[in-house]
Amino acid sequence: MAPKTKYTHSGDVSLAYQVVGDGPIDLVCVPGFISHLEFCWTNPVLARMAERLASFSRLIQFDKRGTGMSDRDAGIATMEERMDDIGAVMDAAGSERAAIYGVSEGGPLAALFAATHPDRTTALILYGTFPRIVAAPDWPGIPQELWDQGIEDSVAHFGEGLDLETWAPTTAGDASVREWWGTLERMGSSPRAVRTLTTMNGQIDVRAALPTIQVPTLVLHRGGDRVVPSAVGQYMASQIPNAKFVELEGEDHLPYGDQEPLIGEIEEFLTGTRQVAPIERILATVVFTDIVGSTDAAARRGDSEWHRVLDRHDAAARRVAAQYAGRVIKSTGDGVLATFDGPARAARFAADLGRQLADLGLQQRAGIHTGEVEIRGDDIGGIAVHIAARISALAGAGEILTSRTLKDLTAGSGLVFEDRGLHALKGVPDEWQVYAVA
Repeated sequence: MAPKTKYTHSGDVSLAYQVVGDGPIDLVCVPGFISHLEFCWTNPVLARMAERLASFSRLIQFDKRGTGMSDRDAGIATMEERMDDIGAVMDAAGSERAAIYGVSEGGPLAALFAATHPDRTTALILYGTFPRIVAAPDWPGIPQELWDQGIEDSVAHFGEGLDLETWAPTTAGDASVREWWGTLERMGSSPRAVRTLTTMNGQIDVRAALPTIQVPTLVLHRGGDRVVPSAVGQYMASQIPNAKFVELEGEDHLPYGDQEPLIGEIEEFLTGTRQVAPIERILATVVFTDIVGSTDAAARRGDSEWHRVLDRHDAAARRVAAQYAGRVIKSTGDGVLATFDGPARAARFAADLGRQLADLGLQQRAGIHTGEVEIRGDDIGGIAVHIAARISALAGAGEILTSRTLKDLTAGSGLVFEDRGLHALKGVPDEWQVYAVA
């Protein structure tokens, strides 16, 4: 559940903010390009990150002026006005001094605040950020003409979802993630606001302020970041006295991928210790589905039509999973990984989804197993996941194959099974009895 959203004022602008947790350290998060305090709690990745940060801090979040639940008609603000916004939120939250955490576009503002208000800043944390984004004679950034074209493209495709291949490559094949980010764009901004914000960002240059920062500083950057190269983060750390630079693995600019190393670095920097995140294990039924002959189907239909087919497939999978109280964990490109708390419901999900895909002229195969899975944020892992994947690989067109474990757990459900013999599953010990759902 999202915490209560409150409002304060900075001049004549209303700012929305939330306070999460009651840790001994105040941590103010200056968000990236677009945010929406309440809608962001519907994203399990962002919700988990906020909850982890709040486990060792008193986390203060806000929507920047012109975005989210704050006033939208704020116009182009100066950096001084935007620094005043941080101070106003801190005052409203009862925070005299806080660590300032700047994410992406929020980084320059966070850095400038730390340099200007060391009396209110205990530490500075920067993630995936930059001091200047547009090229200058002494700065190898994005050429102005490309930046201007990017503004036009953002406005023209507003609300369609980010270019995930660049912003979060690990999620590029997941239509549900693209759909969520498209909704965030529409809820958190508007075409006019996007133009205003992007124009303003192109004018930012805080390079001169970096050497004046005197508070402890941690600079974090993913090594393969495709939006802001890691070298930019290294530059910022080299310019801030005694700053610590940590390069994290991964390519995602957005907070996907492995979050724990990122959060762990922040926790250790602020508290001196790092929690070992407990691995949550639950019993679940894991389903892998796959479109048979997807490569040939894509070649016959062409890229545009095939992408539309995959979008319909993913939407159908989420809809049918919800009908059986399940959850689609992720799209695998031409199939899905889903979990259910009831094995019979999992089998019926696979059967119903197969019938709906047949209406699209597609054939599905599926593998199902019930076992212990590890919860990893919004993803899952463990041997049960591998077993379901290996069983799925054995299935032919139109088949739903299961382990004996699932068959035994569905006694009395009315499901009928056909014995398909013992099979060695790659990477899994022993031989496994496999059955087909008739």
